[in-house]
Amino acid sequence: MAIGTRTGPPPLDVAALRAAPEPTRSRYPDSEGFVERDGVRVLYEVYGEGEPTIVLLATWVLAPARVWKAQIHYLARHFRVIAIDPRGNGRSDRPAGGGAYSRFEYAKDTVAVMDATGTDRAITVSLSAGTLWNLYLAAYQPERVQAAVFVGPLFGVCEPMPGWALAQFHQRREHYEGWERYNRHYIEQDFAGFCEWWMRMCVSEKPHSERMVEEGLAWGLQTTPEIVLDTIGGGREAAASDDQGAWQRIADLFYAGGAEAMKALAEKVHCPALVIEGENDLIQPPHWARALAEATGGELVMIEGAGHLPNGREPVAFNLALREFAERQRPVRTRDPVARRTDGRPRALFVSSPIGLGHAQRDVAIARQLRALKPDLQIDWLAQHPVTRVLEAEGETIHPASAQLASESGHFESESAEHDLHCFQAMRRMDELLIANFMVFHDVVSESRYDLWIGDEAWELDYFLHENPGEKRAPYAWLTDFVGVLPMPDDDERARWLAADFNEQMVEHWEAHALRDRAIFVGNAEDIIDERLGPWLPTIREWTESHFDFSGYISGFDQALFADRDALRAQLGYAPEEKVCIVSVGGSGVGESLIRRITDSFDAAKRLVPELRMIAVCGPRIDPNSFAARDGLEVRGYVHNLYRDLAACDLAVVQGGLTTAMELTSNRRPFIYFPLEHHFEQRFHVAHRLDRYRAGRRMEYSHSPPEAIAEAIAQEIGREVEYRPVETDGAANAARRIAELL
Repeated sequence: MAIGTRTGPPPLDVAALRAAPEPTRSRYPDSEGFVERDGVRVLYEVYGEGEPTIVLLATWVLAPARVWKAQIHYLARHFRVIAIDPRGNGRSDRPAGGGAYSRFEYAKDTVAVMDATGTDRAITVSLSAGTLWNLYLAAYQPERVQAAVFVGPLFGVCEPMPGWALAQFHQRREHYEGWERYNRHYIEQDFAGFCEWWMRMCVSEKPHSERMVEEGLAWGLQTTPEIVLDTIGGGREAAASDDQGAWQRIADLFYAGGAEAMKALAEKVHCPALVIEGENDLIQPPHWARALAEATGGELVMIEGAGHLPNGREPVAFNLALREFAERQRPVRTRDPVARRTDGRPRALFVSSPIGLGHAQRDVAIARQLRALKPDLQIDWLAQHPVTRVLEAEGETIHPASAQLASESGHFESESAEHDLHCFQAMRRMDELLIANFMVFHDVVSESRYDLWIGDEAWELDYFLHENPGEKRAPYAWLTDFVGVLPMPDDDERARWLAADFNEQMVEHWEAHALRDRAIFVGNAEDIIDERLGPWLPTIREWTESHFDFSGYISGFDQALFADRDALRAQLGYAPEEKVCIVSVGGSGVGESLIRRITDSFDAAKRLVPELRMIAVCGPRIDPNSFAARDGLEVRGYVHNLYRDLAACDLAVVQGGLTTAMELTSNRRPFIYFPLEHHFEQRFHVAHRLDRYRAGRRMEYSHSPPEAIAEAIAQEIGREVEYRPVETDGAANAARRIAELL
């Protein structure tokens, strides 16, 4: 489908990475603390409860404990988990001198953390160089190590790599230059360049890995070139060669006896062991993983297509392998014999996006139509706040595991500024939440049978299914009301490239697997913006028309119910002489700045429109008590079925979200909308659709002080509109296509 030549990623903005705040975590520690040894403080975090305890060991100094971010939420739902920031990075101290970073110090730090947290025994999990202190612990502190897991192990065994393995290793490396950078001069002179190069080598097996490169560089910049050189001691002068000799020398430095001593140490390990390796690891030869598994008598899991960080780039396969191993280390538990039984009815699991409330309203409408077609269908919902507010009010069945989902709405709120949300960057930075929530989904469908999966913009479900097609075990329907991310006018070259790269991965996912048994676009082909997915990619409309069915818009309600608007107003308590203005900013807290700006306009608007009654609806995530109500202005929290008030109003002033704007369009009410700054969906996709329906008056928050908003209210309130009619059969169309999968 490509129509041009793909280019490589533009340079990273190192200063911006240094200044960026830490993204929202999927789970925060239940407790944390420091241990202190010889004046050096080392941070640890504790998550979850139960046995066994899994200790995620410190790795090489270029990464803090956040390197395990894709594991913690999942593992902590099943085990007690301890994560450790290595001395030299994160919130741990940064001592000077090579002696402070020996394998013995890291091992002693681990024991001190276990003592401080009351952990007698644990499963220890190491990554890369952490192999060295994990081996030491398992061999010389066997009473503390219940089992040991080695990931991408640094294990410089004495025998040479077999010829076939060496040739394969070199063949993969030949496309990646820069091994000469592993030397003292380069580390000292361009430390950021070294960190970026290192991370690119760690994830070189997979395209579309820029998010990991950015985060890996940011982690590396938390330490210093001096500390990195201290960790490799005499190896600081050595340049890497074309064979495994450079790494062999570094491994020898950690073990005075060299590779023979390392192998002998591994043979002292008698606890259960698991070695996890990516078959395309360009940092440690996969042959070393095989040798370590053989020396420890352990199991070997080779993850197909993975590189040096399978825990980060292939987190689903990694998490499942680690959990399965850990489950075998605890006492056998009796499973409830009825846990997997069903009543024989067909069952669907509906995953509805929590970014706003519009998905919930249309999804409930689809569910009603599905039940009309399949009366015995049981629908469970995997959803989170604020969507659960709608589902609860509609009497839908929310799966208990929904309580374990990480908050995506909270993440978007944390990424927003004053009426500004760079939606695409926020999406990229919630990768940790997406893997956490996919693993919740995976647990649900592993423990209970479902005949159908439905995802309405459930990004975690769609992304990780395409990354792990073997995990698909039921028919799968996907819905969305937009396709393709778009760069903003003020985006730099890199941001524009990242948008195209994101879209390219979506295209590649579909072409490689086509896992969506039904892909439904909520709208019509004319609603699709006439832009390209990227300079080297097809147009959005061309690609969408080739890969989606079109349901028409799904309003979530029957427009005919509001034909008698006077009766509806009377039912809602709106007097005939009142000019009712509804202010709504959606289901997240992102719109708080806008709602404050609009309520600040009330006094001026009231002078222009004496009959004005303004009702500001904060939704479920903004505190209505933080606003001062006064005569003619009332502030409400969550309002169920707000579309009834929107159908009855004389004017609405809203954010740029699709659902609210299309509800107003359906009911032919005048409205003013303010798209969020840097929100590609609202500013391009939604605006294009509203233009097609000839609906709404667009205003810009940055150019609209309260006085300008008041004037616009006076001009628009009660105005007769001439919108294009909105179809009424969208939910039925979507349900009919989905029901074919049952």
